[in-house]
Amino acid sequence: MSTATVTEAASQGAQPGPMRWLVATLLRLVFRVQVSGDPGSFRNPRTLIVANHESLLDGLLLGLVLPPEAIFVVHSTVLNSRISRWVLSHVRHFAVDSANPLAMKMIVKLVESGTPVVIFPEGRLTVTGSLMKVYDGAAFTAAKTGATIVPVHIDGASRSYFGRLAGIYPLQFFPRIRISIQPRRSIPMPALPSAKQRRRRAGEIMRAILLDMLVATRPQRTLYDAFLDARRTFGNGYRLVEDVRLQEESYGTLLRMALGLSRALRRLTQPDEVVGVMTPNAAPTLGLILALSLSRRVPAMINYTAGAEGVAAACTAACVRQIITSRSFVEKAHLGPLIAGLDGITVHYLEDFRAQLGWLDFLWIRWHQWWPASAARAQGPQSPAVVLFTSGSEGRPKGVVHSHASLLSNVAQVRAVADFTPLDRFMIALPMFHSFGLTCGTILPLVSGCKVFLYPSPLHYRIIPELVYDRDCTVLFGTSSFLGNYGKFAHPYDFGRLRYVVAGAERLSEDVRTQWITKFGIRILEGYGVTECAPVVAVNVPMACRIGSVGQLVPGMRHEIEPLPGIESGGVLHVSGPNVMLGYYLYDQPGVLQPPASRGAGWYSTGDIVQIDDEGFVHIRGRVKRFAKIAGEMISLELVESIASHACPGITHAATTRSDPARGEALVLYTTSVTLSRDQLLTAARSLGAPELAVPRQIVPVDAIPLLGTGKVDHVTLRRWAETLGAP
Repeated sequence: MSTATVTEAASQGAQPGPMRWLVATLLRLVFRVQVSGDPGSFRNPRTLIVANHESLLDGLLLGLVLPPEAIFVVHSTVLNSRISRWVLSHVRHFAVDSANPLAMKMIVKLVESGTPVVIFPEGRLTVTGSLMKVYDGAAFTAAKTGATIVPVHIDGASRSYFGRLAGIYPLQFFPRIRISIQPRRSIPMPALPSAKQRRRRAGEIMRAILLDMLVATRPQRTLYDAFLDARRTFGNGYRLVEDVRLQEESYGTLLRMALGLSRALRRLTQPDEVVGVMTPNAAPTLGLILALSLSRRVPAMINYTAGAEGVAAACTAACVRQIITSRSFVEKAHLGPLIAGLDGITVHYLEDFRAQLGWLDFLWIRWHQWWPASAARAQGPQSPAVVLFTSGSEGRPKGVVHSHASLLSNVAQVRAVADFTPLDRFMIALPMFHSFGLTCGTILPLVSGCKVFLYPSPLHYRIIPELVYDRDCTVLFGTSSFLGNYGKFAHPYDFGRLRYVVAGAERLSEDVRTQWITKFGIRILEGYGVTECAPVVAVNVPMACRIGSVGQLVPGMRHEIEPLPGIESGGVLHVSGPNVMLGYYLYDQPGVLQPPASRGAGWYSTGDIVQIDDEGFVHIRGRVKRFAKIAGEMISLELVESIASHACPGITHAATTRSDPARGEALVLYTTSVTLSRDQLLTAARSLGAPELAVPRQIVPVDAIPLLGTGKVDHVTLRRWAETLGAP
């Protein structure tokens, strides 16, 4: 079929101008369609327009912004639907059969003719609200023809009765719809040996373009605004949060809680003040965070497991002068001595707030339950939203200041790659002072309608599997250490309904990965994050997973690799993106924001040595601070621990260093094994191809490896132990 014939066939579905104009006008009115972006992006010699597929109305909706000569490429089976035939009768379209070997050639000729071509790369309507599988045909067409790609995002149409989300999201007759035209992109033909490989790689690039589009078009709002948007979507009575009280809280009760707490807090604190929050995983903590947010106060999530010295250092760095906690929590967690040792800090208890409210306050709360937006103090998405603290595993904790935009950007990045829906129930035992627990475990469910069970301690290894089973949880986050202990005590059926098990904060042990596969038939998805990035930087997901890596970078992130002397492959990872922090509060410069600028404004150095393969999967090689220089050679402590795990699997090991006058540094291995010998380590090192320098001469058996409250190894304590050992 010639180019002229293809173009002629494609134009046969178009209807007369007046009918199309009438349909477009009705759509604009009833769906209150908002259009953003530059329509001039469609004017190119060869144009391929790609869009996410939300509803049966997508063709008509795109017709509002596309040039009239644009042609939709659709599968021939779509014409079997009466509604689809009616929709397509109002736009120019070209039906192809994917089983026809000439179908791709016809689409290529159509693009080469200069006519703008529209394709939905997903090939079907979304049934999760997230991006579906992306077929590589559109991407290969763009690469083969050198066409300019114009991504267009449709938002809101899936919530109409023309979508496929019934039973998952509340549907509306006429939801507000936003159409965003994104900047031009292109896909160069991949330089790979076979056509199959080139086609597959082009499809992966197309998927990345669509994921970037989802993040770039996210709403710009505050945490409180996002909470109110979710409340409008799911309804005031929608129950989503449960804790150890076994009482479910709805959007309405959380709003009432937040309004009441904000009324009391406004009398005790000042706008923009950093206020310490020292409360466990529970619904009132979530209400407290919302209360501080809507009052334009900044919650500082205090790590109460860091000890008196760590808490005092954190409060000094962030200029925290007041802390909100709970008497019952202080009593149950035995935090009385810690509270008593906080000099110069006023402590307020949640139990006292209700008595401080009068009848005028209750009238104010009642009024703003009807008009909650008017209760918020003016602030923008880039205003500080929360202060988190680094773990202190390598020194004094630093205050990490995140904006509303950076937290919600990370939520959007995670939701773009993972198909979480309101049918999911999260089990969150990671504390909210942990960035993983706050962003992924608390804020993500809050703004997306996913249900969540908040549990106050990740250390209850027998109880948590029972709760996962009893509450039919489908999502579980944890560190490798925590997941290993849950797997040890869980019944094989306890985790039968889990869809996502995600490990972060530390390297996933191969023993733990194998344990979960063999005992539960569940693949743990390993991710990588840093507190400074809110925290997710990369993650494996079902559609893009590689064992041994921490996944691909989340959408919207840029990266640079800085070469490091002594490291042959990879280098120090620097990242930039919408989820990067505003800056640090440091102990020696309290309250002074130190923006990240490792490679220019907004760039953050992770301090991690990584290698990124040809398909974008990130492989962590170690931290710069976790490398020892022995006899002039750089030795990764991660490698030392890998050798120990290979020599003695199923046992916990942790490597550190001590000063050595002769060699600069010496390795020290702490292990819970009482039988591990250096000969075993040497044998394991040879089998792994590791140098003998990576085999420690000092092996110290201990009852338990010291851990921080976040589940990470306490390297400061290990180094202190090692320095007191003396020469071997």
